Amino acid sequence: MDSTATESSAGTGTEKDRTAVSLTRATPAPTPAPTPAEASDIQSHDTFVIRKKLSLTAGEYVVSVARPDGSEGEPVAYAREKRLSLRGQVTVYTDASRKSVLAAFKGRDHEVGYMYDVRDASGQSFGSFYEDAGASFLRRTWQVRQPGTMKLTGRERSRVVAFVRFVWEFVPYLEYVPFIWPYRFKYTESGKPLMTVTKKLGLHTRYVLEILAPDIDRRLAIAHTLALDALEVD
Repeated sequence: MDSTATESSAGTGTEKDRTAVSLTRATPAPTPAPTPAEASDIQSHDTFVIRKKLSLTAGEYVVSVARPDGSEGEPVAYAREKRLSLRGQVTVYTDASRKSVLAAFKGRDHEVGYMYDVRDASGQSFGSFYEDAGASFLRRTWQVRQPGTMKLTGRERSRVVAFVRFVWEFVPYLEYVPFIWPYRFKYTESGKPLMTVTKKLGLHTRYVLEILAPDIDRRLAIAHTLALDALEVD
């Protein structure tokens, strides 16, 4: 009887152990939520919305993937421009924590005026851009270079809006007031349109970046779009 009781007790214990193991296996450990950089490959997207948030000490930019209706979707990049710091240097991060660098650009003296090199987190250059001073007299014109791939020329489409923006910057105190009227830059190579940047109408600064060529590095395109705003009153 003692033996039977012992075996019964042992069997009950084994069943309990198996039940415990079964329950443990049935409840897998939670999977950590992906970071923005892991959740979305920006190179696979063609349209982005860049929104600028103003504060007393800095201008903050949030770059999001555009939804089909044009609204802001998943954030993929962040940037912060200190108002009191020397202009010409902006770092773009993968998320709001600003721990992981997506790209950065910094100006340097060059024969064309001021050249902005765009680099990755390791400091490796993968593109550049500069304002074409000669062509910018009537309409602002930028040259965007992606080594071994393409050379884009970006120019404001409207001469009238370009002239108003030019005058706006020389009126005292207006340089600190956002230019609310929309404008658009069209980027071409050998006459073929490959990219557009559109400043949207409104008191809040918002741009739509649309890329028409799959080979354009999205990091370079985003960095240049940020520069159109960050370097506006240089």
